[in-house]
Amino acid sequence: MKVGIVMGSISDKELANKTVKILDKFGVDYELRVISAHRTPHIASEYAQKAEKRGIEVIIAIAGKAAHLAGVIAGITPLPVIGLPAKSSTMDGLDSLLSVVQMPKGVPVATVAIDGGENAGLLAVQILSVKYPELRRKFKEYKEELAEDVIRMDGEIQSL
Repeated sequence: MKVGIVMGSISDKELANKTVKILDKFGVDYELRVISAHRTPHIASEYAQKAEKRGIEVIIAIAGKAAHLAGVIAGITPLPVIGLPAKSSTMDGLDSLLSVVQMPKGVPVATVAIDGGENAGLLAVQILSVKYPELRRKFKEYKEELAEDVIRMDGEIQSL
């Protein structure tokens, strides 16, 4: 199982690190690339065309401003694409979110919150867990840990 993480710019690396941390937690392999939909469109096209053959099963595309990377890749590959809009100085990332989420009919891109690197990784894990039962088991354990954390915090507040 392998996830392709593509960033529109090296400035997205900090956000990619949040995604990578989640994938590492679940033992999911990944590759990380910088590919611009606007400055290197030929590389974006080649990446999308060859990803499936190279063993990529889900692609996470991180971009800010005119965040077309996820859409360009989704327009080419049959693989699931998760768009991760990056907060930029322009419009606090709303421009990025709208660029990722407003896809035309026939070109779906799953989209997470602005700067939602953790959720992009978790969604990739959920998608992969359809095929890999071990990931499904780990994801269920993760959800139980989340619930236990909330219950523990609630208990601490009640005891104050």
